Amino acid sequence: MITSLLIANRGEIACRIIRTANALGIRTVAVYSDADAGALHVRQADAAVHIGAAPARQSYLVGERIIAAARDSGAEAIHPGYGFLSENADFAESVIAAGLVWVGPKPDSIRAMGLKDAAKARMIAAGVPVTPGYQGEDQSPERLAREAEVVGYPVLIKAVAGGGGKGMRRVDDAADFADLLQSCQREAASSFGDDRVLIEKYVLNPRHIEVQVFGDTHGQVVHLFERDCSLQRRHQKVIEEAPAPGMSAETRAEVCAAAVRAAQAVDYVGAGTIEFIADASDGLRADRIWFMEMNTRLQVEHPVTEAITGVDLVEWQLRVASGEPLPKRQDELSISGWAAEGRLYAEDPAKGFLPSIGRLDHLQLARPAFTWSNAGPSMAPQGVRVETGVEEGSDVSPYYDPMIAKLICHRDTREEALAALADVCADVQVWPVRTNAAFLARVLREPAFVAGEVDTGFIGKEAERLVATAPLSAARGSYALSVLQELAGPAARVQVPAGFRLNAAPRGDAVVVIDGAPVRVPLPSERFFQSADPASFARADEGVVVFAGGSPHLVTLATRPSAAGAGGDGAILAPMPGRVTAVEILAGASVTKGQKLLTLEAMKMEHTLVAPFDGTVAELEVEAGAQVTEGRLLVRVQS
Repeated sequence: MITSLLIANRGEIACRIIRTANALGIRTVAVYSDADAGALHVRQADAAVHIGAAPARQSYLVGERIIAAARDSGAEAIHPGYGFLSENADFAESVIAAGLVWVGPKPDSIRAMGLKDAAKARMIAAGVPVTPGYQGEDQSPERLAREAEVVGYPVLIKAVAGGGGKGMRRVDDAADFADLLQSCQREAASSFGDDRVLIEKYVLNPRHIEVQVFGDTHGQVVHLFERDCSLQRRHQKVIEEAPAPGMSAETRAEVCAAAVRAAQAVDYVGAGTIEFIADASDGLRADRIWFMEMNTRLQVEHPVTEAITGVDLVEWQLRVASGEPLPKRQDELSISGWAAEGRLYAEDPAKGFLPSIGRLDHLQLARPAFTWSNAGPSMAPQGVRVETGVEEGSDVSPYYDPMIAKLICHRDTREEALAALADVCADVQVWPVRTNAAFLARVLREPAFVAGEVDTGFIGKEAERLVATAPLSAARGSYALSVLQELAGPAARVQVPAGFRLNAAPRGDAVVVIDGAPVRVPLPSERFFQSADPASFARADEGVVVFAGGSPHLVTLATRPSAAGAGGDGAILAPMPGRVTAVEILAGASVTKGQKLLTLEAMKMEHTLVAPFDGTVAELEVEAGAQVTEGRLLVRVQS
């Protein structure tokens, strides 16, 4: 068995690998960039090595530095996790040439599946069904147009070296083919340095089905059944589940057998995923499920497979890399229950899913009483598995994928698993960074999704409705008012009737500001709270954050501004997380309406904040270079 392991990755997957390595008694070495110096995976590892600046191209993507870190730290093996260098055949070869153990497939296997056209040709030879199309060498526009006619419209033009949804165009009519081909080729050349494309039949009711496969160095290959990843947004997976709804035993047997043949065709070793596209217009049928591509690495969604099989896939990776045979034969693997995973991202659905960066001042991902322990992949019947690389106080960096956590629920039935995961997402509390928690909860409760009647375009068609945030109820607004009054004490500026006490009957109402809008709420009372649903809250600089259904709602007293930007009393608040790049005034200075006060850089754009009226700078809370969170007070102008 490997005795020491360097993890060439970061975040939740690095923490995930460290957990299994610790259980096996393997010493772990983390690598980190400037941005990750205090990260959770760095502290969890036995040792850590700095590898460069924050941008991934100057750290996590520099293979030479990672190999040097392994040598310097005494690591025996390198596990690439997923993303970054995990599917880089040249890096895998360099690791092996350096005398280190590569925890992954053979470099030749990675190359064989790296180009979509060559992979499809190999699959055809292996008897694996592929999507009807053309993947020939002749790339002339005339030949490609003729092949599209043969396939039949609609067709999909796809870059042979593509990934992540780039280099793909749907064409519905022959008249549009030439223009869309040129557009696709330009994007492919820009993204991958290769403008070659293939033509595929476009599936109108597509489901994304993938099969987990595993091979060892002794010639054995098994499958660990399928996952359904059809719930996607712009080709990025949002919710995954295992097994796939509507999959009969007969269809499962045929699809999984095809996945094993695909892996055997490239002499596959380690964990991999064979991805299929299914035409679900008439249910899941084996003759309408076609090979799409292979991911030659561990997948983000591997926990749902671990949940239904009771297998630790990372442990299998480490054992196979150590030369051991697969721990189980095919006839020893079976499905138990149903598992679903939601990807919790630092992003704002209300703003087009823009990434939300900043410090996680408040973070609660699952109630402790229901949280799955990190002892292994199997979960208690009512457990919740949380995979994360952050904790309260961590920063969500603009340099990397904005995933905060993966939330996984395992239950006896699909309905129970989806309902449990919806409840977990609705319980998420994050502030001031925005998340997609409420969006996930709504999707998981969608009747069509619960019934299994979705395809990969479902979210795109229903996005406007699914991202809408429900307003905070009057009950929770009243609750927030009581908290604000407790925190403010004698300084509270809400006029409360004489003789007010919490256990009295309601006697009127008051105005608070909820998410920037004034709202009239009942004055708090014990009787009122008994009829209201429970609420959770966190303190913020400006007031109180009340969490409901996964959404945060900032509540302030009516005499204090809460909207980002300029408030009525001259408060200038940060409109989003960012960095103050310039401060143009001094405390005590006189300013005129519209005068530039400071500049905030956020999401690679500069935002100028100006004086709302003539006055004096009464408060100046930041200086140039400061990182600020959304809603933080920057300047207050007094008339």
